[in-house]
Amino acid sequence: MSLPFLIFLVAWIAALVCTFIPALPATLIILVGAVAAALSNGYQPAQDLPIIITFAVITALVMMVDNVAASWGARKYGGSTQAMWGALIGGIVGIFIPIVPPLNIILGPLLGAFLAELVFARKPMNEALTATWGTLVGILSGMAAKLVLHVLMGIYGLWRFWGMG
Repeated sequence: MSLPFLIFLVAWIAALVCTFIPALPATLIILVGAVAAALSNGYQPAQDLPIIITFAVITALVMMVDNVAASWGARKYGGSTQAMWGALIGGIVGIFIPIVPPLNIILGPLLGAFLAELVFARKPMNEALTATWGTLVGILSGMAAKLVLHVLMGIYGLWRFWGMG
């Protein structure tokens, strides 16, 4: 095993753990691991740039998915536009409110969708709870999608950095 391989392996394992903690940028950790691995072996643009660009694009897409998954779930389960926006805003606010971290990242979108349905859309409690359930489904679906991407990125990165050094 080479140094670039070990650097990437450590970053990838850390990112896999962070996949289940919404506030931590797991995909970014994989990207940073790939950059560090490439630099540790004397950066070679022809070999290293394709993996870095690929991982950077995936990282940007995953960050967007993170912000949209909860609101998509709320909308998919019959939530109003207000619930969708409530989940999105609640997710952003949840990042900055230190209530039982990392649960605040999950509770923010749930409370946002629920309150938006009750207060702004004036929906009955059962419909507000359905939208809240959809928000949770969206969050968990986003985590599952990220896990699959992280595993695929890890396999590719480990293959790429095997034997370097």
